[in-house]
Amino acid sequence: MPASPSTARAINDRLALSLLQQEGPLTAGQLKQLTGLSRPTVADLVDRLTASGLITVVGESGELRRGPNARLYGIVADRAHLAALDVRTEGVLVLVSDLVGRVLAEASVPIGGETGTGPAVELAVAAVENTAKEAGAERLHTVGIGAPGLIDPASGDLRDSAGLPAWHRSLVAALQDRLSGTRVTVENETNLAALAEQREGAAHDRDTFVLLWLGHGVGAAVVLDGTLRRGASGGTGEIGFLPVPGTDALPSATDCAGGFHSLAGAGAIARLAAEHGLPVPATADGPGAARTVREAVAPAAHAAGTADAPDAATRFLHTLADRIAVGVASVVAVLDPGCVVLGGEVGQAGGAVLAGLVEERLHRMSPLATEVRASSLGGTAVLRGALFTARERAQDELFAPPER
Repeated sequence: MPASPSTARAINDRLALSLLQQEGPLTAGQLKQLTGLSRPTVADLVDRLTASGLITVVGESGELRRGPNARLYGIVADRAHLAALDVRTEGVLVLVSDLVGRVLAEASVPIGGETGTGPAVELAVAAVENTAKEAGAERLHTVGIGAPGLIDPASGDLRDSAGLPAWHRSLVAALQDRLSGTRVTVENETNLAALAEQREGAAHDRDTFVLLWLGHGVGAAVVLDGTLRRGASGGTGEIGFLPVPGTDALPSATDCAGGFHSLAGAGAIARLAAEHGLPVPATADGPGAARTVREAVAPAAHAAGTADAPDAATRFLHTLADRIAVGVASVVAVLDPGCVVLGGEVGQAGGAVLAGLVEERLHRMSPLATEVRASSLGGTAVLRGALFTARERAQDELFAPPER
């Protein structure tokens, strides 16, 4: 059955808006070429979207003569303001953007472990409010949050997770209460990092891949055939609990000690550095572990291909690659993703050197051809993913055809 005229108009409008979001400002002629629609249909949708306040003339094309055909149409950026949050155990990162994703203001607020739930939530909410004010946003349309822990796939709520601050679970309700009318959505931080790497990072050319997050803890996100997979309970990628050789015990339902976390988490990297006589980070968190790996990579990269005996930094990196490869091989054996991205602060710090060492070991351990890449976004990936999620949710509402 052919689509009704109103349905066809809605489909055409959404297609044009998506192209303007992806490509930036376009002329009516360029929209015609990219959509394959007729000139009258494009003219009609341009008039309709302009009248609705979704697009406007933002300039003229230098390749065309001045006049109606040269007008460049773009999305009205200030039609909605969005916020993205990266919620961590030690604080929160915030950015506010317009509807086209241009970042208008950013903030970082530390929250100490001794801070009570109420004061911690107040600090985080105030950070969002102050950043929105700095960006000139009278109200926020949508807030996207990336947080560690499991997200209930039925309710979308952050579930209780051992070892995480209590204020994490209270933050969403507090934001919804203080930011009246704002839509708030929360997603696992590693899943958001994977979305960002697929959109504009190391996995931009892959429909199927696994992101291995290496930071304070370890986690994984699975994208199959272009779709993020969350699992029946939202726990896809809880690789920290993966039983692996090389640990002293087995993980339990409430503690990942003894699992892959004990081989590749920040604390394990700090202990490994001490064993090799390298400087130990003052704090065994993601940034601290990343500094250790970054300092080890520099001399290792310089000495690559030489006949010199491996120094302490090189031995450290080789041992770390051995550990990471154990977890990667387990994932590859089950999913065969063809590509694994080493993300998080540690994955970015290790760069191509660490990724290459892991890939070399993986090729010896697995018959499945797998490319190992270093993250190109690192610690910023969660914020970028949260922003993409907020934009998509806002667009779903703002770009929807009006009810008749």
